[in-house]
Amino acid sequence: MSGGAEVVVYAATSAGVCAAVAAAQAGATVTLLEPGRHVGGMTSGGLGYTDVGDVRVLGGMAARFRVAVAGHYGVPVGRYAGPEPRVAETIFHGWLDHPRITVVTGADLDEVEVRDGRIAAVRTGDGRTHRGGVFVDASYEGDLMAAAGVTYSVGREDRNRYGERWAGRQEPLPGMHNMPPYVSPFVDDPEGLRQGSVLPQVRDTPMAPVGSGDGGVMAYGYRVCLTTAADRVPFTRRDGYDEAHWELGRRLFDHWRRTGGTPSAGRLIGLEPNLPNGKCDGNSLGPFSLNVLDGAAWRYPEADPAGRERLRRRHRDHTRDFLYFLAHDPAVPADVRREMGRWGLPADEFADTGHLPHQLYVREARRMHGEYVLTEHDLLGARRQHDVVALGSYHLDIREVQRTWRWVPEHPRPTAMVVTEGYLSVPVPVYPIPYRALTPRYAECANLLVPVCLSASHVAFSSIRMEVQYQMLGHAAGVAAVLALAGDRAVQSVDVSDLQGRLRDAGQVLA
Repeated sequence: MSGGAEVVVYAATSAGVCAAVAAAQAGATVTLLEPGRHVGGMTSGGLGYTDVGDVRVLGGMAARFRVAVAGHYGVPVGRYAGPEPRVAETIFHGWLDHPRITVVTGADLDEVEVRDGRIAAVRTGDGRTHRGGVFVDASYEGDLMAAAGVTYSVGREDRNRYGERWAGRQEPLPGMHNMPPYVSPFVDDPEGLRQGSVLPQVRDTPMAPVGSGDGGVMAYGYRVCLTTAADRVPFTRRDGYDEAHWELGRRLFDHWRRTGGTPSAGRLIGLEPNLPNGKCDGNSLGPFSLNVLDGAAWRYPEADPAGRERLRRRHRDHTRDFLYFLAHDPAVPADVRREMGRWGLPADEFADTGHLPHQLYVREARRMHGEYVLTEHDLLGARRQHDVVALGSYHLDIREVQRTWRWVPEHPRPTAMVVTEGYLSVPVPVYPIPYRALTPRYAECANLLVPVCLSASHVAFSSIRMEVQYQMLGHAAGVAAVLALAGDRAVQSVDVSDLQGRLRDAGQVLA
């Protein structure tokens, strides 16, 4: 069975929704293919409290979404940093209710047909073939891009690759996301003096030299929506819960107890009503969190569908078990357990996925090698770009990459300590994002646009990866796709001044 549209968008992330809507509003017929059952990606999948940066850069469909959120709740724009997850999905469904848009769910990518440097069609797992003139890969993983033969990278590059100060493996430094000293990694030696089997949740692999590329990606996790409502779903013990898996947490709490530094439950997971109706967006805060830091995320970008599902299940189990551990384990301070007991999963969110989010937070996966590769120099120096299609402003925000261990010189003998590595936060000015970063190299594919896994270094991507920027870049990709169709030209040859004019008319902020 075959179908066709002028524009085919793969993945109904917020970027994919915006690309589909922008293309349809510009006059094209659009097929939006979503491998799962939901639309909105992380915007509707748990990331309710949306990081923005400088609000003055928000325009186009990102600004339209903020207006829609405010309108839904009857509050001024910006009163909430984001909506409840189900409200985000409702808004996106309303946008997609357009006569020129066909949404197909359960459309996992099976095969891509490429002819003469152009994508002709994609086949999905249900046996259907979807043909189009221009394709947009809006997935977090970059699967369409990869299947089309476009060159890409995964993970951290070496500092020498682009001459970036912040590239490569980082030196673990004191801070909220690092482990405190003197937490032993060894199962049978809490003192860390005699090497043996390593605790669960600790990666037993030597770290690469500082500054070198090791292919590591930022940790993944689930951003949970929590509530104190009377009908909340309590944190219960899962079948398969493993007491030994949480020994690292017990040692950490014991260290905090002895040193007088135990954080509150709110500080551990962000328990504050930062969403409408008293809900909260639980985040990965501190050295022991919702993030899975044993290197599992490193395998995800190139894993096959079955492998990815195993990794998603592993992250879901970690999430459920972490919440239960904080709420019930006797090693957790009583005041933390009491506070966790006030919260639970909301009964009116994620009903078809056990009230946990449907979307794994894939902070980064593949990154395209496009016509222009953005690096930290472009962001920190706010380099001018003649083909700017959106602005970025969020700081370089590399979340933890791994939790491992190392020997530390101590008197009277070296001591093994758990370390968390990779976290980095560096402010940037407002910077332009060029259209060329959304396009593959002309020789590789002439009718594909990539607004999520765009062309950037690991460091630069850490700032661009915010949902509001994905929305603006998806908007740009949708308009550019229509211009390429109208002019019967490669996406690399779109009239950028025309594209910029249309984006400005739609409220996009380009300067």
